[in-house]
Amino acid sequence: MSDHIRTILIVGGGTAGWMAAAGLAKVLGRDCAIRLVESEEIGTIGVGEATVPHLSLFNRFLEIDEAEFVRQTQGTFKLGIQFNDWGRVGDSYIHGFGTLGHDVGMQPFHQYWLRARQLGLADELGLYSLNTFAAPRGRFMTSASDVPATSPLANIAYAYHFDAGRYARYLRGYAEKRGVRRTEGKIAQTLLRADDGFVEAVVLENGERIEADLFIDCSGFRGLLIEQALHSGYEEWTHWLPCNRALAVACEKVGPPTPYTRCTARASGWQWRIPLQHRTGNGMVYSSDHVSDDEAAAVLLSNLDGRPLGDPRPLRFVTGRRKQAWNRNVVALGLASGFMEPLESTSIFMIQSGVMRLLTLLPRRDCHPVLRERFNAQSAVEAERIRDFLILHYHATQRDEPFWKQCREMSIPTTLEDNIRLFRDTGSFFRDGNEMFGLVSWVQVMIGQGILPERYHALVDQMPEADLRQFMQGVRNVVSSCVDAMPPHEAFIARHCTAEAVAA
Repeated sequence: MSDHIRTILIVGGGTAGWMAAAGLAKVLGRDCAIRLVESEEIGTIGVGEATVPHLSLFNRFLEIDEAEFVRQTQGTFKLGIQFNDWGRVGDSYIHGFGTLGHDVGMQPFHQYWLRARQLGLADELGLYSLNTFAAPRGRFMTSASDVPATSPLANIAYAYHFDAGRYARYLRGYAEKRGVRRTEGKIAQTLLRADDGFVEAVVLENGERIEADLFIDCSGFRGLLIEQALHSGYEEWTHWLPCNRALAVACEKVGPPTPYTRCTARASGWQWRIPLQHRTGNGMVYSSDHVSDDEAAAVLLSNLDGRPLGDPRPLRFVTGRRKQAWNRNVVALGLASGFMEPLESTSIFMIQSGVMRLLTLLPRRDCHPVLRERFNAQSAVEAERIRDFLILHYHATQRDEPFWKQCREMSIPTTLEDNIRLFRDTGSFFRDGNEMFGLVSWVQVMIGQGILPERYHALVDQMPEADLRQFMQGVRNVVSSCVDAMPPHEAFIARHCTAEAVAA
């Protein structure tokens, strides 16, 4: 008898479940029977989503047409994230995707910027990046094919804003066309094999028993299989990331959609703004130890662009990760595997990463321990590096409200402490190969929130001061001229991927 995986059951739908179904169906085709069980009564989290550029790789892997995808999800484009009032009230910077300036030899651009800044030859850092210069000016385009390969317009990094529910439905259609079978229902019982503790089957409320070789747990915070059945454990990080609640509400669209996500720090947390084609998604992430639910809702509703399209939807969470994202024959994805608050739009990336990691390490029916161990080790490193990047936003602040004072004075992971110390000394940063966020991201957030290196790399002094002046001005001129050539974001959408008008 073949020991290949022949049946897979995905427990839960939403973004995680249907991303898993689409990815598995794309690779396994009809050689494997893939089934997904979800309940319309349970529903999914969120009213809008922001992403990171990695999602375009997943969509290309699925061979999805970008324009069609944007239309179907009421999507817009995203060049980065604007952070307001994080370091101090009145501060603002953009964490832009893509490149920063132009590297010279072995040294990244920001090292030359540090020296130029000391000499009075540099403007603010964001003016040297296409993304951070274009975003607040409302400009956007995808990469151009009719420009030199060295032009910033030849390789524009961008992500998407979209309606998460529409994305899940879009992927459902994709998966079902490739043989995935959907079942409406709730799981009442999980049955384990007596000999090895593997999940043997789940039983629905209507009594139907569903067996599978491999189970994918996308049941959200409940962790129906990974935790309730297999007791995999949870590593909590609220001592570093103290926000534990969120409120989400959509509002009417007012004005052209901005090509960036906005994150504004508030006294006891922060507020997001995600512009879609038909409405704007908003939310408040906060610490219940520092502000009441009613107070948080009042802050959120008083800072909307337009009329709210409903009451704020509450969400409670515990930041952290599952100690074993893959346990026996169960792999957890999405909220079932852990939760990173939406500050840097990492949730969908972590689903995508988990799906691709599973496909890379696809087991046979015995789910060999070496595969599980590698999956869990890689998942842990990825989550910990993202965790550190998020903590940086909270810890590097001069705000004096009790919430922010707590964040500034708290102890932080030694990995983050070492990174800050290294950067503060000479502006250096060494990226682990498994990290999601690269050098440019760390540099922008550290400098944006007031961590300015005391020195720059010694090799930068090899460039004469006159050449440095010309170099900095040249980069600025190139970025400025490229942004001038980009159309308004809304005009780009109207030309290429306008969605059908729908009720918000």
